[in-house]
Amino acid sequence: MPENLPTHIQKVQETARQFIAKDLLTLESAIDDETDESRISEIRESVREKSKQLGFFYKTQPEDCGGTPASTLELTMLRELFAASNLRVANDIFGPGPGILANAKGELKSLYLDPVIRGEKRGAFGFTEPDTAERPTWARREGDDLLITGCKTYVTGGDTADFVSVLVNVEKSDTEAGGTAMVVVDRNAEGLVIDKKFSSLDGSHHVSMTLKGVRVPVSRVIGEMGEGMPRALGNIGNVRLQVAAQATGICMWVINYLAEHLLAPHRSGTPLGQREGVRLRFADMRIDTFAARSMLYRTARLTDTGENVVNETIATKVFCTETAGRVVDMAVQLIGGQALVEGHPMERLYRVVRSMRLMEGASDLLRINLVKGCLELGKGRL
Repeated sequence: MPENLPTHIQKVQETARQFIAKDLLTLESAIDDETDESRISEIRESVREKSKQLGFFYKTQPEDCGGTPASTLELTMLRELFAASNLRVANDIFGPGPGILANAKGELKSLYLDPVIRGEKRGAFGFTEPDTAERPTWARREGDDLLITGCKTYVTGGDTADFVSVLVNVEKSDTEAGGTAMVVVDRNAEGLVIDKKFSSLDGSHHVSMTLKGVRVPVSRVIGEMGEGMPRALGNIGNVRLQVAAQATGICMWVINYLAEHLLAPHRSGTPLGQREGVRLRFADMRIDTFAARSMLYRTARLTDTGENVVNETIATKVFCTETAGRVVDMAVQLIGGQALVEGHPMERLYRVVRSMRLMEGASDLLRINLVKGCLELGKGRL
């Protein structure tokens, strides 16, 4: 539970709270609609430098790259806490993580992982095929190279990335094994074409791309041939728990914000919080958030045991993001139309939490996968 954190994590939690109160709130107050990009860059760099001094920046980075990786429980606590601050500058606290390149060795480490950790390169994740694709993205072996053909869509940050980690199906040959593989493809590789750039309502940017016989050395395969799908799903699982923590953090901020609104004077002459109907809705928001946080921290602890928690992570991601959707939606309803006016904090959160139910797997798709894990693979618990 959130209340039973180990002593060392409680100390980190207190340091994070002081960081928010003493530094982040001040830096956030320096940003408004008139702030130019150069000043915003300076503020973001100030956040990163302070985060490095306090050690937060390195908690998402591997030890062999100079990081001091935190446990899943500690990271979950921090992600929830920073999300509960609802500060834009909180996005720059953690350093770049390894993502799908975790445990990369040799060329992959020197050419991609190390530069990512240093902030010199940015990667993107090419997992999803468009609905119009005739077949999943595939590759055939040609000597020491792979020739990759296919399409990927919803590649977040793909337009500005230096490389894309692409999930492909490698054809089996007479002498070589096939199977799925995660392959690092340089963004400027010959044959990689950006077909479309688009944005979603939460403000994130994506691309659709086509790979037309893109030639990549076999040395750019992450891990072994046949490990592509497990590696991809492992990376997605980590992000799902991160999204769940951000969702419960948002719930906490919204509930505190709404409580002030319900206690404030109202044009009717009576604070809205005095109305029984409003109190019932506010109670539901608190009950849902209590349950979501309980699930989140239980799953974080299970993850740290090293168990297979794919189904638990699915359940947590679905419940926490759907809870955030209900909490924000009801807050908007209780505040009224002003909450949807551009620039109002609830207006932005309304867009953000809606997208969370689609991130790293739509809710109903995850429900289907959860039941498959239970009935066909005997995985998961209650």
